[in-house]
Amino acid sequence: MFKTLRADIKTVFDRDPAARSVAEILFCYPGLHALWGYRMAHFFWTHKMRFCGRLTSHITRFSTGIEIHPGASIGKRLFIDHGMGVVIGETAEIGDDVLIYQGVVLGGTSLEKHKRHPTIGNRVVIGAAAIVLGPILIGDDARVGANSVVVNPVPAGKTVVGIPGKIVEDRRETVFNLEHGTLPDPINDALQAIINHQDKIEERLKKLETRQTTETSEG
Repeated sequence: MFKTLRADIKTVFDRDPAARSVAEILFCYPGLHALWGYRMAHFFWTHKMRFCGRLTSHITRFSTGIEIHPGASIGKRLFIDHGMGVVIGETAEIGDDVLIYQGVVLGGTSLEKHKRHPTIGNRVVIGAAAIVLGPILIGDDARVGANSVVVNPVPAGKTVVGIPGKIVEDRRETVFNLEHGTLPDPINDALQAIINHQDKIEERLKKLETRQTTETSEG
């Protein structure tokens, strides 16, 4: 148990440059409190004490602003940065070394009592306010840009951005911190391509008009 707690504290130090002391981490990091509350709730849930699990989860949600269903499966060294508004559904599965920013939702798309929430691979980074819906797989080392809505699987190592989420070409080495300002923007790229094409057409039209005017004058 103490080994796990030490690993959790080390994870915060590794992922957040603002962390300055163990005391600060213990008392001022709601993401860590939510993770510890989840582990207690998950224990109750897996030992058939479902009401105790849900009640513990509810108390943790009230105190941290982070809602993790006790039935979810979470791996090692999860770090929820800031965390307000994070929702992790009952059948969600999260691998090791995952980084989740505030406002992220791992939600379901069905009322059926079976797997209906996402599976998140190892070392995945999910940006602020991103929504991942349905029983889809986000592969190892993938990244989800801020405010994206992802409804289709994401292959390992890929970056997805936009609404709905689209895979973009990104050859940079995967890192834990998601540099939102440098992520590719496929919508902006498409608009820019249209603008560039329009500029070329207008330039050709001007040349044709100039030529026609010249020929008319000479005639």
